[in-house]
Amino acid sequence: MLLTDTHTHLYVEEFNADRDAVVQRAISAGITKMFLPAIDAGTYDAMMDMEKKYPEHCFAMMGLHPCSVNENVNNALQIVEEWLTKRPFAAIGEIGLDFYWDKTFTQQQYNAFDRQMQWALEKKLPVVIHTRNAMQETINRVKPFAQKGLTGIFHCFSGSYESARQIIDMNFSLGIGGVLTYKNAGLPTTLEKIPIACMVLETDAPYLTPVPFRGKRNESSYLQYIAENLAIIKRINLEDLAVITSANAEKIFQV
Repeated sequence: MLLTDTHTHLYVEEFNADRDAVVQRAISAGITKMFLPAIDAGTYDAMMDMEKKYPEHCFAMMGLHPCSVNENVNNALQIVEEWLTKRPFAAIGEIGLDFYWDKTFTQQQYNAFDRQMQWALEKKLPVVIHTRNAMQETINRVKPFAQKGLTGIFHCFSGSYESARQIIDMNFSLGIGGVLTYKNAGLPTTLEKIPIACMVLETDAPYLTPVPFRGKRNESSYLQYIAENLAIIKRINLEDLAVITSANAEKIFQV
């Protein structure tokens, strides 16, 4: 069984002590492709060093995370733009809107999101979208770009069926992660009604650890627990789910 982790931050400091072992556990568990979403300039070098060390398994994205948007957003975006001219990336991400912690830089978040989606269109790259406490605002912002051909993933989807329909109607996919395994999440009921052709799997490691490891550091090898839960919900064989979701990821990222 081969699985694809479409969203994992294995390059962050939480893995400094045992990163190689974490990668080997993932590969041993059948997670042969791991996509690395960018955060900001403080992490780009570590992300690309990891990709260089594991070129057959790790694939870097480029982008500015909405939680890293501040008064220096123009300088941060300039760095992103420069990287996009230097080398290829799997996607532009993770980008989006986050109004959970702070709304001080709301307009800057909108502007950064728009600019990065436009770059994705120009470079014919998918986007990987982060949205928190901003689902409808994010969907509304994406729509005009989707109408021009932009595609990608709404990472860590945990919204309503109505939101899911809007997303897949824009030809975007849902990133399904550890939240699926949480009691009272409500996500299984939504996903029962969504075609598996519109889903990809992710861990968001080291965050959002699935049951039975909730409360501990997440890692890519735990993707199998998310896959098992989704296979039950969709009433299909686990092997078939692995094949379908990995093919969905390959179609998006062209890797």
